[in-house]
Amino acid sequence: MVVMTPLATDLLILLRRDLRCLAREVALFPDDATLWRTVPGIANSAGNLALHVAGNLQHFVGAVLGGSGYLRQREQEFGQREGTRAEVVAALEAALEGVERTLPALEPAALAAPFPVAVAGVQPPTGHFLLHLAVHLGFHLGQAGYLRRALTGDPASAGGMGVAELVNPLL
Repeated sequence: MVVMTPLATDLLILLRRDLRCLAREVALFPDDATLWRTVPGIANSAGNLALHVAGNLQHFVGAVLGGSGYLRQREQEFGQREGTRAEVVAALEAALEGVERTLPALEPAALAAPFPVAVAGVQPPTGHFLLHLAVHLGFHLGQAGYLRRALTGDPASAGGMGVAELVNPLL
């Protein structure tokens, strides 16, 4: 049985929190069509950002580290222009399942080892790359929230970055 390292435990808490928040953010869009809209100067819709995060985590965490067999379609993550909020939330939930299955199974030595595949021509330590993925998720979560507010004028919060979940990760 693998005992989770503090880093893997913390990453699981943060990725779980932010994937759930992004799913809530997607659900706050008033309809499916608005999820795929943008504003001038913004290239990616919130739907594309959510699919990108889901594909990114399913690929790098689920497939590369966890051997899930997931085949990423990065062009589709950015090229899709329609779909339901439920479909996007399902992709985020699948990413969460991959994270929840993979991180607890990581051997402690794996976090210090180079990431198993080169990313942008380099192989950072796996723990550092996982931290990058968590920050990447938070970046796109914020973008999706601002985009929803700009498109709808709705100031409602999806409850992102909740500190209580850091204290009680079972929330």
